[in-house]
Amino acid sequence: MNASTLHMAQLAPTATERLPLRQKIGFGLGSILDMWGHWLYASLAFQVFNIFLGVAPGLISTVQAIKIFIDAGSDALFGWLSDNTRTRYGRRRPFILVGGVLAGIGLPLMFAVGKGWTDTQYFIFMLVSMIIYVPVMSCFNMPWVSLGAEMTPDYHERTTVMAVRNAIQKGPELAMFFAAQFTTLSIFNDASGKPDILRGAQTYCAILGAIMVAVSIAIFLMVRERYYEKLVSRTQTHIPLADTLWRTLRCKPFRTVLTMSLAYSIGTAMVGALGYYATVYYVCKGDVVLAAKWNTAMGVSGMAFGFAGIPSFWWIARRFGKRTGLATVLTLAICAFLGDWWLYDPERPYLQLFACGFVAFTGAGFWTLYAATIGDVVDYDESQTGQRREGSFSACQSWISKVGIALGVGASGWILQFTGFDATKEGAQAPEAIFWIRILLSGIPVIGLVLALIAILRFPLTEARMLEIRGKLEATRGKV
Repeated sequence: MNASTLHMAQLAPTATERLPLRQKIGFGLGSILDMWGHWLYASLAFQVFNIFLGVAPGLISTVQAIKIFIDAGSDALFGWLSDNTRTRYGRRRPFILVGGVLAGIGLPLMFAVGKGWTDTQYFIFMLVSMIIYVPVMSCFNMPWVSLGAEMTPDYHERTTVMAVRNAIQKGPELAMFFAAQFTTLSIFNDASGKPDILRGAQTYCAILGAIMVAVSIAIFLMVRERYYEKLVSRTQTHIPLADTLWRTLRCKPFRTVLTMSLAYSIGTAMVGALGYYATVYYVCKGDVVLAAKWNTAMGVSGMAFGFAGIPSFWWIARRFGKRTGLATVLTLAICAFLGDWWLYDPERPYLQLFACGFVAFTGAGFWTLYAATIGDVVDYDESQTGQRREGSFSACQSWISKVGIALGVGASGWILQFTGFDATKEGAQAPEAIFWIRILLSGIPVIGLVLALIAILRFPLTEARMLEIRGKLEATRGKV
């Protein structure tokens, strides 16, 4: 056996480290709540509150930014709580069950508004509903994300767990793309025959909320907490709340992946709304119903390309390591966003399918490999501190990435206003507005992606380094 073969054999998961498919699927189901609980509202907010109800886009993006800052604080709290919880059901699963059920019940209430309110009334409602709903989602999300970093000690099996999760995530992603078309179905038309987008959104969120309740119960029954049962419940002491942020940020490899995530999140979030407006007002000339149909088709394309991206980048990471896999992802993502300038074309609207598809292809790879690196960082930290602090790391990375998203989302509405977009105009927008929507949609993400690429090339936790760390940990506290 040569050195390369021996190295691969050492890194291959043993029978006890390879998780049963049932547990991988159980963990992956959490992506349904993660997607809908965090992003469905954001994806519908501009369509419902701006296009249908006429609320100024700057107010909507301001609420979204405030929401994510609240989210960051509540994530830190629930990450810390789940790290320190000890129950017969584990330290993560009770939070997953309670938070998931409440999140499903609360989702449709986020659009429980009436028509004819003032901008101030809509703004107050959006803000208050966020203050209530955000901690509920954190109650589910932080323990669930933390669980992903402790399901297996194996370097490659962690990537497989995240690959299964992201494959399952394509289902709820498709539901999000279909949301816009659902709200414009003829069954929701008002007396004048125009779509009642508000009523459509309320109905759709009620359906998805019921699914979220059922899924949270299934996750509770299907997953197990490997490290809790074999290590944490017997040996680990209380973790101070301050460690959730400050001691966690002292971990150098963690700061590297945070920098990458922050750059990626800001760059892509700043143009999150522009793609929809490019479809509606550039490709479809202001036809909201036609644009909704194309949006659904783009969702199908994104799901298909995303499915292809998961095994593609999983293979690259398994063959060359996660750092190389992430560098490849980011390089291709730069190409994908640059291509948006040509792929949003009113003469050839079908090219939008590739615009969405290429971004989804790279996005699936990025989030699969990024999530898989967190378990490696936690192992490194355990080798330095002697504690398993998945909740602290999950909360801290959530806090930082959501600050990035908050900055991006908070800027998105103002960026839209900067382009000269006018929601009171029906049909086509001014040529200058269309030009700026297109150029910013392609240009802004590239800046963030280049910075993310520079960061990941400095990430020190290679396969060989992780094999060394694991050997030292198991020699000290045994296998899990």
